[in-house]
Amino acid sequence: MYKLAAFADEADGSLDGQIKAMTENGIGYLEIRGVDGQNISDISAEKARDIRTRLESSGLSVWSLGSPYGKIGIKDDFAAHLDKFRHGLELADILGAKHIRLFSFYVPSSEKEQCKDEVLERLGRFCEAAKGSGIMLCHENEKGIYGDNAVRCVEIHKAFPQIRAVFDPANFIQCGQDTVEAWELLSDYVEYMHIKDALADGSVVPAGKGSGNIPYILERYKGEVLTIEPHLSVFDGFDKLEASEKSKMNYCYPSARAAFDAAVNSLKELI
Repeated sequence: MYKLAAFADEADGSLDGQIKAMTENGIGYLEIRGVDGQNISDISAEKARDIRTRLESSGLSVWSLGSPYGKIGIKDDFAAHLDKFRHGLELADILGAKHIRLFSFYVPSSEKEQCKDEVLERLGRFCEAAKGSGIMLCHENEKGIYGDNAVRCVEIHKAFPQIRAVFDPANFIQCGQDTVEAWELLSDYVEYMHIKDALADGSVVPAGKGSGNIPYILERYKGEVLTIEPHLSVFDGFDKLEASEKSKMNYCYPSARAAFDAAVNSLKELI
């Protein structure tokens, strides 16, 4: 029913480890964020070419750059950030990615309305830089940024129809936004989803175990791609705990790879 993608850096920091986690879980697409100790936005063109070669030799491809673009304060220097974004467009082209996820800048909660015009002006400059590249910009709802709730996300998509939405249920929960309400407002703008669930207190849990209403949303989702973003708790001493202690630590895992596998399996069960 779906093409599965993943933030494989949550399974392993190295590209080799990421390839292993992806192939062993039957996932064909990477939302690439961190590789061999570097954020994707910081790698060279030469490194990007090497990554693509190694991924393709394993039957994998890059779906999206899981970039940090727009994840700076609204008062921070934008000129240098825009230069990094232009480099990201080059990297996306080299990697064969047709999408770049981005954000709408950190804005103090008391200053959202005052900063709206500046947020939109900056997003417009992203759009101008990406024009003609063939790469789709996708805005992710994130705690603390301008587009943290569904209403402000809609403002962004109405202002820039060329920017599509990455719908992240857990992030909405962490902002106090009901996910069904958010879905009803944003479904027409959604390009793809991040599969990440959370409890009402904001703690991240496997898909379907939290308050994200993920089964409800998947029944209505018309897209093709789902990106698994585990964000599950890893406890290094988990294996040394007594069974009774382990049972009290719901959704805590002994390693990053174990947490990654659990996140994948929880989504497959839902599907």
